[in-house]
Amino acid sequence: MDVLMLSRLQFAAATFFHFLFVPLTLGLSVLIAVMETRYVRTGDEQYLKMAKFWGRIFLINFAIGVVTGITLEFQFGTNWARYSRYVGDIFGSLLAIEATAAFFLESTFVAVWALGWNRLSAKAHAVTIWLVALAGNLSAVWILMANAWMQHPVGYTIRNGRAELTDFMAVVTQPFAWHTIVHTVGAAYILSGFFVMAVSAYHLLRRRHVAFFTRSFRMAAAFSLIFSVAVVIQGHLHGSEVAKVQPAKLAAMESLWETRSGAPQFLFSLPDEAGERNRVEIGAIPNLLSLLAYHSPDAEVKGLKAFPPDERPPVTLTFFAFRTMIALGFLFPLLAFWAWLRRNRLLESPRLLKVLMFALPLPYLAAQAGWVVAEVGRQPWVVYGVMKTSDAVSPIAAQQVAVSLAAFVLVYSLLGAAAFYLIGRHARRGPEPSAVES
Repeated sequence: MDVLMLSRLQFAAATFFHFLFVPLTLGLSVLIAVMETRYVRTGDEQYLKMAKFWGRIFLINFAIGVVTGITLEFQFGTNWARYSRYVGDIFGSLLAIEATAAFFLESTFVAVWALGWNRLSAKAHAVTIWLVALAGNLSAVWILMANAWMQHPVGYTIRNGRAELTDFMAVVTQPFAWHTIVHTVGAAYILSGFFVMAVSAYHLLRRRHVAFFTRSFRMAAAFSLIFSVAVVIQGHLHGSEVAKVQPAKLAAMESLWETRSGAPQFLFSLPDEAGERNRVEIGAIPNLLSLLAYHSPDAEVKGLKAFPPDERPPVTLTFFAFRTMIALGFLFPLLAFWAWLRRNRLLESPRLLKVLMFALPLPYLAAQAGWVVAEVGRQPWVVYGVMKTSDAVSPIAAQQVAVSLAAFVLVYSLLGAAAFYLIGRHARRGPEPSAVES
């Protein structure tokens, strides 16, 4: 493999591993803040015990997420130095704001929250977890804004061979960025809700800590239902924005080869990338793709052949990742609605509890598939239409990247095994003995 492919694999491995932990941090911090706020308002000790139990899982998850996130930023200097020189004025400024305005706030108040039990008043302690949740989600906003600029660069000019920022407000207010933010953070909240429901279902099936996990389950079911419906609706709008600014990605998502007005949507198709066609097309619904993409049944949708072969994204991977994300995206509201309907009869619903317990990996799979669509579907561009990925890689030896890639995989595997072991052990054990209700 050459240095480009090795660098892409290294960044992909680090990103996917990092994003195993980020979504749960974002959503669980909000749920814990709600639990602690209810404790402050009602004085009900059960909410305090819930905040402490889920808070320990949050802390393990947060620690691994921080460690794996820092190494990602190092790679912009080691593996992607040409990219950093070319667009560092823009991309770097957004990451700098994230670090100074959000990450430091989050890190500081995580420590205050974790060490502040019995040292702060109940109200002050609840404020700290809200600050953690706010800062964590604000951190996600700035990072996703930087990624959105790579997907749809605005507010810049090319001067002296580099991209320079000319309109900061254009960067932070562009619709593509806010679609990305709402979609990604919404997916994180769904994952967190399903995580809490899965752990709760595990204990309810064994009839352990019933009152504790019934209350946790109910809260997570409502949380999951709200955001799973919201993400489906917003996902449609996000897709329309992709059609407008990244038509090649849309064509790859749908494996559409020929430009067509009134483009149909196929219920089943199978891309043949080498033959520049679909091997199978079944169940065409006339005009539906045009209607979904441009809100007009007769709109023209560009096919992949409208783009030069060296400017088309990998079709097969983008196509299947998109369908995985969509299928799971429609499954989550159904499961969440089922959970919400049965929220007052959980012990009488063992089938629901088993389904939700075994469904735990699915939100993780959907989130990773979404990133595949976003990042693979953007290729061959690192900054869409401005800089190709092949021009962004550092002038270093492939052997250097091969060694660091192997080291990343080894260290991250060990970190992941330790983190999942600790989270799993704590989740299976349940609340501390003092927290167990009779």
